[in-house]
Amino acid sequence: MASSSSSAGGRLAGTLSLRPGVASLIPGLPDDVAAVILCLLTFPDQSRLRATSRAWRLLLSAATLLPLRRSLRLPRRHLLCLFPTDPSLASPILLDPAAPTAWWSLPPIPCSPQLYGLANFAAVAVGGQIYVLGGSRFDARSYPLDNPSSSAAAYRLDLVLSRHRWERLPDMRVPRGSFACAPAPSGGVIVAGGGARHPTFPSYGSRTSGVEWYDTAARAWRVTAAMPRDRAGCVGFVAHGAGDGREDEFWVMGGYDGYTTVGGVVPSDVYCRDAVALGLWSGKWREIGDMWEEWERARLGPVAAISAEDGRVTEVFMLDGNDIFRYNFSLNRWLKEATLRRKIPSTQSCGFIAMNGELYVLTSAKVPVEASSPWRQSKKRLALEFQVYNPAAKTWRVLTTHPPVNVPIDFRTAALCTVEL
Repeated sequence: MASSSSSAGGRLAGTLSLRPGVASLIPGLPDDVAAVILCLLTFPDQSRLRATSRAWRLLLSAATLLPLRRSLRLPRRHLLCLFPTDPSLASPILLDPAAPTAWWSLPPIPCSPQLYGLANFAAVAVGGQIYVLGGSRFDARSYPLDNPSSSAAAYRLDLVLSRHRWERLPDMRVPRGSFACAPAPSGGVIVAGGGARHPTFPSYGSRTSGVEWYDTAARAWRVTAAMPRDRAGCVGFVAHGAGDGREDEFWVMGGYDGYTTVGGVVPSDVYCRDAVALGLWSGKWREIGDMWEEWERARLGPVAAISAEDGRVTEVFMLDGNDIFRYNFSLNRWLKEATLRRKIPSTQSCGFIAMNGELYVLTSAKVPVEASSPWRQSKKRLALEFQVYNPAAKTWRVLTTHPPVNVPIDFRTAALCTVEL
């Protein structure tokens, strides 16, 4: 490994040194060694250090850095992108799991001053690009003010570029919030279902069965076959080779498709126990039966999908209470995989996401911080706890970090996604 690292770093450093006006990377160190050192830094550090010199800017650019990481046979690097609340009010933040103390703030999304309270939007990453799509929001110009409306807005931020700024994309064909979303195999994203809904008034709103995908080459949204019925609050992922003839499929699980009333007065959702899958070659939907019995659980919990090195989804997991379940495609059943090391109260929200082949369960709380002197009043600081489960090794570990956020994070409205670099 040492010889391959040296040769790979030497080839790339030699390429840099051939460029006119490019000085050595680190004075006193061979360029091949310096290239490997800079390649192993965390993403926030690399972003900050690009401005050090021209040589560092060239090395830490995506065009140079990514081939170097591949030649060194380094594992894929996933970053956690957390949207604590309305992304137009609070900046999304990045965390490199390799350095749990290094948070990196991204610019806030520009939006109209008349629009506020964006929630139930989708955040998904395609390579080094982050997409923020749709959601439910309030409009100060509409009446009544407490009636949320769905959004069709789409934004994209490219982390590969040296300057990070949000780009406004064409609006989706159908406004939607609380919908299924996944990266499309051909690039771009595919979305399904959703409607107008907001956490403040969760039992009202519309639903849709519409499906569309973003064509990055044409910079346009394309409509495809709608789902068999309306569905919102669902989750989505692309399962490679899961359909007939090993066809790639876009799966949509869970959610709700109707209303009922409790006592004839209080509205309540009717949750779906089944799933549907869209063949990405045939363009046809197939219905998958109930994934659990009615007595097992009321609704689908948070879902996370683990991908292989080539980006193909290999395993799908669900967090249900304090238990993690693995989805068995052949049985169409959720099978218990593990139990959290630290129990989470039913009244506390949590996040659930997959990174680098592991499952992360996130909770936040205010914790006391030691005062600098006995005469000072102790303060509290927000802490974010990760319970990390490795399905391959069946092991757990716990991490604690302090994000640059002042209030506890409500994961019922926050959004999470992983970015691969």
